[in-house]
Amino acid sequence: MMTTTRTDLPYSQRIDWTLLSLWLVLMSIGLVMVASASVAFASANYGDAWYFAKRHGIYMVMGAVLATVIVSIPMSVWQRYAGYFLLFTLLLLVIVLIPGIGKKVNGSQRWLSLGIISIQVSEIAKFCAVVFFASFFARRYQELHIGWQGFLKPLLVVGVFVLLLLLEPDFGSSVVLSATVFAMMFIAGVRMWHFMLLIGIGVTGLAAVAIFSPYRMQRLITFLDPWADQFNTGYQLTQSLIGFGRGEWFGLGLGNSLQKLFFLPEAHTDFIFSIIAEEFGLVGATVVIGIFVALVLRIFAIARKNLAVGKAFAAFAAFGVAILFSFQVFINVGVASGLLPTKGLTLPFISYGGSSLLISCILIAFVMRIEWEVRGVSSIYIPPARPLRAAVRPPPIMPEAV
Repeated sequence: MMTTTRTDLPYSQRIDWTLLSLWLVLMSIGLVMVASASVAFASANYGDAWYFAKRHGIYMVMGAVLATVIVSIPMSVWQRYAGYFLLFTLLLLVIVLIPGIGKKVNGSQRWLSLGIISIQVSEIAKFCAVVFFASFFARRYQELHIGWQGFLKPLLVVGVFVLLLLLEPDFGSSVVLSATVFAMMFIAGVRMWHFMLLIGIGVTGLAAVAIFSPYRMQRLITFLDPWADQFNTGYQLTQSLIGFGRGEWFGLGLGNSLQKLFFLPEAHTDFIFSIIAEEFGLVGATVVIGIFVALVLRIFAIARKNLAVGKAFAAFAAFGVAILFSFQVFINVGVASGLLPTKGLTLPFISYGGSSLLISCILIAFVMRIEWEVRGVSSIYIPPARPLRAAVRPPPIMPEAV
């Protein structure tokens, strides 16, 4: 397929207004809900009811500034230096484990202190992993169909990522990162039996980590029946479920949650979706999930557009971002609603958490740059849509002429 670059397209028409609007809506919901969910806790512990809301607002401004920088960087730069991003991330994951350098909170050593703010390294790892593996699959996707080498290389890199994350420990980020990379491998066209073997290895490994870690095993047991120990190990989940029950169809109204009044721990971070369900009911919770679905579908559409014009790196990167958001939202909502075992993952753009918000903004800006560039390319001929895996498979190797 032949492509030409369009130089006559105004900047205003290159901006994806749908993606931008969804991002701003989620950011606005996040600011309102952080303010509502944290007001009692902030007043009692910091003497300022708007302590977390102010900090969240500052992180929003920082995220917007970072997004402006990211959207100005061409995709060719990201692809060219993808290997360096990998090395930088692995270095950070090692440094954060060094006593005295990494900051420990609630028994987990996941943060690096940078003066007035602390950065969670696992959030940086998610972004860098998407960039690196998108570049790897774009350059070497044919290796995925030839022998074991192309299959084992990314598997080895993922294994190093997961090992370092589990040493922090950060089981939730390990699951999200692994699932994202495995899904990117599937889209890149890995052999089906290789993929099934990969899924088996991943599930077995994560299950072994959960079973042989006493506190993780206790979480699994508690998840199956939180009411059996509702005032101890099942306390957080039962309080979250009470919030869902109190919300009913239309909720108690903004600011009227009772669970945030010291009943539900981490109400403004990992369990903020429970406060949304309590204050806005099933209808409000469904609307929030619908906005996330629209965001992910829009990113998938951008990925398919890049795939159609032969921009493999941009397509795989956009797929990776969409999958990353999908898994993180699914796990956070699943944990808050009792569908999944308790696991500390934030709800993108909505939960309080500086690192998560900043990286989420960077990911959105990254996708906006992808869309920005593909809108500058016009196709003379675009073939009919094909299945994603078929669309990225290499052409068959023809026998040499005799």
